[in-house]
Amino acid sequence: MKYLKILSLLIFSAVIFISCNDAKTSTNTPKKEDPQPIDFSKTPNSTNSQTSNQTATEPAQNAQGVYHYTCSQGCAGGAASAVNCATCGNLLVHNQGYHANTNTNQNDSPFMTPPTTETGQNAAGVWHYTCGQGCAGGSGSAGNCSNCGSTLAHNQAYHQ
Repeated sequence: MKYLKILSLLIFSAVIFISCNDAKTSTNTPKKEDPQPIDFSKTPNSTNSQTSNQTATEPAQNAQGVYHYTCSQGCAGGAASAVNCATCGNLLVHNQGYHANTNTNQNDSPFMTPPTTETGQNAAGVWHYTCGQGCAGGSGSAGNCSNCGSTLAHNQAYHQ
């Protein structure tokens, strides 16, 4: 009885070590190979890829005749996607000029409202800034009088 605990622990450990033996390769798991670099020029086009669908629908040239992808060596022509150049064989690079002026009406924010211009007079016809010399008229902002050239003064009656 004294050695029963030690004997059971020893048998349990032996079973664990034998079952975890890595000397044999299982037929269910494939042999691991060293990772190889991916050659994108030989990759088939994927129909599930969102980017390939997007570039497939875009034309090779925009309305101004600018190609989407052009050769970095300056060869004539281009393409709608990054493929090899027909002249020199180099990979075509993205041409940012293709996207120039495609959406000129885009605002920075859809919630942006144009600033309201402050009128020079309120509903009662009182000017915001008036001439201290008593000249007729006034202005909506501080500045100089258009008649005498003196500095316009703030008119407190404008805010009443």
